[in-house]
Amino acid sequence: MDAQLLSVLQRLNAVDLEEHPALNTHARQLVLDTLGCIVAGWRAVPVAELAQRAAAADPGSFRLMPDGPGLTACHAAMVLAMAACWDEACEGHAGAHGRPGVAALAALLPMASRLTYGQFLKSFVVGYEIGARMGASLRINPGMHVDGNWPALGAAAAVAHALGLTPAQIVQAVNLAACQLPMSLYWPVRSGDTARNTYLGHSAQLGQSAALAVASGITAPAGSVAEYARVGLGKPPLAFDDAADFQLLQAYFKPYAAVRHVHYGALAADALRAAIDLDTVDSVVLQIYEEATIYCGNRAPQTPLQAQFSLSFGLAAMLRWGRLDPWVYREPQFQDPALRELEAKVQVQVDAPWTQQGLRGARLLIACQDGNRHEHEVTAVPGDAQMPFTEEALLEKFLGYCEGSLSAASASNWAQQLLMAPADAQPFPFWNSPQEKTPC
Repeated sequence: MDAQLLSVLQRLNAVDLEEHPALNTHARQLVLDTLGCIVAGWRAVPVAELAQRAAAADPGSFRLMPDGPGLTACHAAMVLAMAACWDEACEGHAGAHGRPGVAALAALLPMASRLTYGQFLKSFVVGYEIGARMGASLRINPGMHVDGNWPALGAAAAVAHALGLTPAQIVQAVNLAACQLPMSLYWPVRSGDTARNTYLGHSAQLGQSAALAVASGITAPAGSVAEYARVGLGKPPLAFDDAADFQLLQAYFKPYAAVRHVHYGALAADALRAAIDLDTVDSVVLQIYEEATIYCGNRAPQTPLQAQFSLSFGLAAMLRWGRLDPWVYREPQFQDPALRELEAKVQVQVDAPWTQQGLRGARLLIACQDGNRHEHEVTAVPGDAQMPFTEEALLEKFLGYCEGSLSAASASNWAQQLLMAPADAQPFPFWNSPQEKTPC
């Protein structure tokens, strides 16, 4: 695998983002969208509390907001990644079966003020490309969770590139991280505990430390990724994709704050909502592909995390509120009696043809007490390749997620900078100054 990894890194090293406008634009949009998720997630009490405690225990120079707590780069990586995934509204990559961008971005952001925007974006692209390919190659075992696993390899590549390491040294950083990849459990998702939200932070921290170690002369054995797969997963990795395409262009954005599997039923519910009197609903049937039922089968969720992985909750929330965003997971909306009554009526059925063909989609059938029946089928949601997210929709999402943290003018300014700033600009003035010490 090392030879294929090196060839991809050598090719990426020669890429000029200005010569790839689609890649440049998509990378900027990913930065914008993930930052919006971070700003929204930072408002959650446990995230804000962790930031305050980390700053008190080990003060640093990174600040998300000018008046926020000062964090070291390591602590910042944890809090940024935790905030990004707190509401389950951040990016993902279907081929990787996870989100390669969050850990890479969280690891890089504490270094952002030392880089031009072009340098930052290039390092982010490198991290995303390696992370996405590793996700496709290292398919985790049942009972494991992706967030604390292979994303660290992309984070290591991103930080190593930002530190100016050569492609061969970046391979070393990836191998060093592979020697210590954790086995993160899916268990907290079922229990509803937020331990799972620390996983991507751990990945970001591991990526930072691996890159810094290699930059300092620490070495790692060749073939460590394959050895991790053999020992940690009990199986060889799938073939590493070294094709000359850009995996980042396949990154999807989420219109809703929930696992991607939940989106299909939620969109179908949104399409039917205006025609239905919820007080007359007799039964709700969601037909969907099998993978969605495996990962998102939580019923009557009692915590936001369980609800973010719940097909029935996401569907019911869309019928009840006409929205599925961080607001839905706050009180009193979360325990709304009418919402809970609707969720209990939802029956989930596996659609065999979609499952057999590896397709994603949802069919929603709602029967009402007056005899009316409503049906809607969805085979794509905004963010899928066949239904691209528009920049206007991304801006609307970003501005909405920043409400309560930034003024409308400040949020708009951030958005314009991140989407339009030239490559030689430094659009992160609200974080630590370039003179301060190297992260970690």
